[in-house]
Amino acid sequence: MANGHGGARANAGAKPGSAHPGTKEKNLLRAKARDLIGPHMAELIAAHAAHAKGLSYLVYRDKKTGQWVRVKSLEDVDQTRDAIEVWEKDPSTQSFTDLMNRLLDKPSEHVEMEITGGDELLARLDRGRDRARKP
Repeated sequence: MANGHGGARANAGAKPGSAHPGTKEKNLLRAKARDLIGPHMAELIAAHAAHAKGLSYLVYRDKKTGQWVRVKSLEDVDQTRDAIEVWEKDPSTQSFTDLMNRLLDKPSEHVEMEITGGDELLARLDRGRDRARKP
């Protein structure tokens, strides 16, 4: 105890403007993520928008396994032998909401509060203000 009376010591604690070590680590990770993701942003946003609208893709039934397989190349499909279908995925409300929140900022959420004993609380506040005004 520097001054012999207890309490805070001089120059103790984090300095104003200094960052917590965990914050520094998160900032480094964010920078790495930006470097990796940044070049692909246009494609990622387009895919996100497509997901929000709904997706369609071509599938064929593999005769050996009986499973439906997504067509990656038309050479994968023997059109005379394989069953071919177009499957659709419903639009994603979650994806649309996420895009809107990023574009227009997330709307504020309305919170309702019910305070009981409000009159008593206001009376106590008034008494405290009166005491503070007295010399």
